Amino acid sequence: MVRRLHAQLFHHGLPVPPNLQTKAGREYLEQAVLPRAAREVLDIGRSMLEQLDAQVEIIDAQLVPLARRLPGCQVLCRQWGIGPVLGATILAELGDTRRFSSSRQSVRFAGIDVTVSESDGKRTRGHLSRQGSPALRWALYEAAGGAWRTVSPDHAYYLEAKARLGTTRARLSVARRIVRRIHHELAEASDMAFSEAA
Repeated sequence: MVRRLHAQLFHHGLPVPPNLQTKAGREYLEQAVLPRAAREVLDIGRSMLEQLDAQVEIIDAQLVPLARRLPGCQVLCRQWGIGPVLGATILAELGDTRRFSSSRQSVRFAGIDVTVSESDGKRTRGHLSRQGSPALRWALYEAAGGAWRTVSPDHAYYLEAKARLGTTRARLSVARRIVRRIHHELAEASDMAFSEAA
């Protein structure tokens, strides 16, 4: 929906607006001078965004207190960059890591491992496998997003990877490190991590 709104503005020669998820972005949409048909598209899109925001607020109001009580989420929230929403998403999607024999399998399950193509002695690195849950990949990528901050425990690794691979691949490398740590922490927490909230 946001892309459609950006396209409407672009086709009528207006500059890219501020983030449409913010109050400034919504005010920009209201003030944009457009033909009637384009104005209707913007108004409908803005209304849809507001309805989605209201739904997200309801879900957050239920999810955050639950995540703060769940032992598994508490384990995950000890990881830098993971809060209640990301912790609950990762726990729900990754599940009990004791079923994997190694942290490498957790990375593969998350779909953030890199495929390798081999043929007649040639070996080339491929793309992300993207197998598994898109929500889990999103949560891990978001958790890795703060690695650029100097207080992040992965900051030095992120800078080194960014110099070699670029920003996106560096962030994915940090996400793989995070899921490996999560694998071990959940496995060490054992049954406690998956017990019911009090």
